[in-house]
Amino acid sequence: MNDEHVFTLQEAVQEAKRCLNCAQPVCRTGCPIENDIPGFIQAVVDGNIGQAGEILAQRTNLPAICGRICPHELQCESHCILARKNAAIRIGKIELFIADMIAEMGFGPARKVLPPKKGNVAVIGSGPAGLTIAGDLAKLGFALTVFDSQPEPGGVLMYGIPAFRLPKHVVHREIDKLRKLGVEFKVNVMIGPDITVDTLFAKGFDAICIATGNALPQTLNVPGEELPGIVPAIYFLQMVILAETSRIDPGVVPVRFGDRVVVVGGGNVAVDVARAAKRRGAASVCVVARNPIEQCSFLPSEIAAAKTEGVVFRDGLAVDSFCGADRVEKVSLNQGSVQLTVDIVLIAIGQRPAARIVSTTTGINVDSAGRVIIRELPFGITSRSGVFATGEVVHGPATVVLAMREAKKVAAGIASYVEAKTLMTLCESQEGEGSLESRGIHD
Repeated sequence: MNDEHVFTLQEAVQEAKRCLNCAQPVCRTGCPIENDIPGFIQAVVDGNIGQAGEILAQRTNLPAICGRICPHELQCESHCILARKNAAIRIGKIELFIADMIAEMGFGPARKVLPPKKGNVAVIGSGPAGLTIAGDLAKLGFALTVFDSQPEPGGVLMYGIPAFRLPKHVVHREIDKLRKLGVEFKVNVMIGPDITVDTLFAKGFDAICIATGNALPQTLNVPGEELPGIVPAIYFLQMVILAETSRIDPGVVPVRFGDRVVVVGGGNVAVDVARAAKRRGAASVCVVARNPIEQCSFLPSEIAAAKTEGVVFRDGLAVDSFCGADRVEKVSLNQGSVQLTVDIVLIAIGQRPAARIVSTTTGINVDSAGRVIIRELPFGITSRSGVFATGEVVHGPATVVLAMREAKKVAAGIASYVEAKTLMTLCESQEGEGSLESRGIHD
């Protein structure tokens, strides 16, 4: 959703008034984090934007982000009873309006920040899962420190989603809200090589949550994939964002003006990189998907936007090799029946977890794909006591809001674990004191 399409106050109220106030609001069941959608919509109708923000804050720490990038058309809006008449309430745009309005007006959910006293928690990774963990636990009175290897926090929100879909000032704003809750961010820290999990425990953290996402790109494993000019999509997006924020020379971004670009992939990341490539001045951009387009995970709205910008989609085509002398020149598809001439190929077929944390720590089990295995009680705990995990490093690729949903469960699991640990320590201490007194030993 582009910022130029944000509702005005009048438009937001008019849209909110269309809500039927259903006795059983199925729109809420369509929201992975079960936002009180009728509640914040009615608050907009009443003109109480502050209350609308309070209602949103009950379930989400990132409303301005969710309002922009959540697939509302497949979730809450598709469940709206008016969707049967193709007239669903624009829930996402109302959420976005509320989040931006409370930021612009300088007011927001009035929330008393409790002094940290329940325990110290470290979160590794500052993507949507890590930020959700941090926000939920900070509100409960825990001390939170979030570690990230990048120069700025935000994870995929900062470095994996192009600015035309998610402006970076919005990410900064949502993170600043967490800072005001007492969350501390430490960047340019690589957990594993720089600081191990054991070191974090030695520093006094009661629990540690791994929320690092999937950092390494998947490969096609076809001939010629090692040729220069074949670039992982996530690397390309990071370079674009770093160039846009003046952290690197724009000339080092892989796509240049006039390039012929092929994007390989069947998901929304492929659409993101295709649109970003067009904005870099690519002469042509073609998205190649193995499956029929109706079986891909593309959002219809994103495909429509990409096509408007000149992106071409070709489905039912499997890459079998790349050809070229010093760099990639052609992509061979469907056993050579289709060949495309290219200057740059962007691979957007998914990612996998890095092993830098589990390889420097004992006791954390992973599956054959390298994803961390968790237990149900307390939810999110790994095979090592005190270490939790959530997000894509556990569940694989997912939307931002689905990562938030699982993270909220893990936050509750961490709270239960630390509180139980504190109580057990207190009981052991009291038993020890009682034993000393019974022996007549006093200070």
